[in-house]
Amino acid sequence: MAERIWNVALYARLSQEDGDKEESNSIGSQRDMIRDFVSRRTDLTIVQEYVDDGYSGVNFERPGFQRMMTDLQAGSVDCIICKDLSRFARNYIDSGRYLEKVFPSMGVRFIAINDNVDSFGQRSQSDSLIIPFKNLINDAYCKDISMKIRSQLDIKRKMGDFIGAFCTYGYRKDPDNKNRLLVDEEAARVVELIFRLRIQGMSNKGIADHLNGMGVPSPMAYKRAKGMNYRSGFRTNDGVLWSSEAIQRILTNSIYVGTLVQHKRGTPNYKVKQEIEYDESDWIVVSNNHQPIIAQTDFDTVQSLLGRDVRVAPDQEEVYLFSGFVYCGDCGHSMVRKPVTRCGKVYPYLICSTYKARHGCTSHSFSEKKLEKIVFALVRNHIEQICKMDQMLEYIASRPENQREIFDFDAQITRLEAEIQRYQDLKLKLYSDMADGIISKEEYLEFRAGYDRKIASGHVALAKVQDERSQAVRDNEEEVPWIQMFRQYESITELHRMVLVNLVERIIVYDATHVEVLFRYQDRFTSAMNYINRFERMHEEA
Repeated sequence: MAERIWNVALYARLSQEDGDKEESNSIGSQRDMIRDFVSRRTDLTIVQEYVDDGYSGVNFERPGFQRMMTDLQAGSVDCIICKDLSRFARNYIDSGRYLEKVFPSMGVRFIAINDNVDSFGQRSQSDSLIIPFKNLINDAYCKDISMKIRSQLDIKRKMGDFIGAFCTYGYRKDPDNKNRLLVDEEAARVVELIFRLRIQGMSNKGIADHLNGMGVPSPMAYKRAKGMNYRSGFRTNDGVLWSSEAIQRILTNSIYVGTLVQHKRGTPNYKVKQEIEYDESDWIVVSNNHQPIIAQTDFDTVQSLLGRDVRVAPDQEEVYLFSGFVYCGDCGHSMVRKPVTRCGKVYPYLICSTYKARHGCTSHSFSEKKLEKIVFALVRNHIEQICKMDQMLEYIASRPENQREIFDFDAQITRLEAEIQRYQDLKLKLYSDMADGIISKEEYLEFRAGYDRKIASGHVALAKVQDERSQAVRDNEEEVPWIQMFRQYESITELHRMVLVNLVERIIVYDATHVEVLFRYQDRFTSAMNYINRFERMHEEA
């Protein structure tokens, strides 16, 4: 009977992901070993080679493997030879399914040279145990490598290293350190323009149309123009133009203030390649990581604007003065502009949006002109308070540190130090009390342990207060950006949109005589005023 000739599929795989870097595992080395093996056999002839260079063995979504399976089904090949089981796969369950079910049902012979595996003929009982065991070891090896890589990447992320193929628009990789971000001056100017236009009142769509009209390339088009083989995970239009969504992503990305946020998405484990979104608590955030493009105050201003109902005047690019800032004092909903015509003249009023929609409440009708005067007076008054406060803070900061007290902190430190000293004195007297027979040795040990605990607790509390005191000194010696935000409008003579955008959080209208303005950074203003008041009280008592 003539010897059967098997049509061999030579299969080789190499992956950097699973740590295959040794020369012995190179594609060339695998090919040479298989060809040498076949050359010494009369029943084998290689008819096709299939190579997956750069593909992990944890799944079978590999182009070379898939092409081989197609040829197996077509019958052009009926034998697979690879260097060892790990080159075939590192997935214990799926590799076992192929070796035990799929290949036998197709009549396919499988050979792994180094592992002495040959499915042709009768396998011994030991082979039935060893092959699954080796597959299990390969699977465990891949899992271990995956965990080490993930851990190392997380360490790099926490250190502020950028981990990614492409930088966010506005940045580029440092040629000397691919994990460090540098500002891309050309793209950064566009980012600055986008933030500036949004602060000035232009909508996201208006900004996108403006950039497209200027011929400014979108982030995708810009990267491709720079020679990058860039693909975005976001949906884009065919013309690769700016869109409202692209503008929104830029306006909400904290990378532009120097904060690097990574680990927002990824694969669940080494076997699943489909990415998932991680919870925000799992994100890795590093502040002050790289050079910012946008000032923090401008970024905060834009975030505030994005949450507002901002309407553009008909046939105009600018928004109304109070658009998105005025709210009803009763129902809490926004108030909208309603022009009223009298004797041929148009008088703008603001009315409650709930009332306008006929869902209840009352109109709270308020003249826009009257509201402008009231808000302007309140803004001017608040700016004056901040200017006076700033002068007082400068005076406090100018005093030598050893000549001023940090108010409540110093009082707490003095009290804690006295308390610690008192327990130390009591502890010293314990021994003489025991020697004089006032207390027993057991009582001495019990009291001493109690005093030791109180002294240790006092030292912990003292260290905490001292840290808070040092922070208070640093905070009040540093430049305060939010104060400068108000001071730049010290000489204003009229209310305009940029004043509201930069200084006001919201305006609440209760009735014709009761209007409240809530300013931005109110918590910092209150904290600074409390700081000044404590300083004045302490020096009045001194």
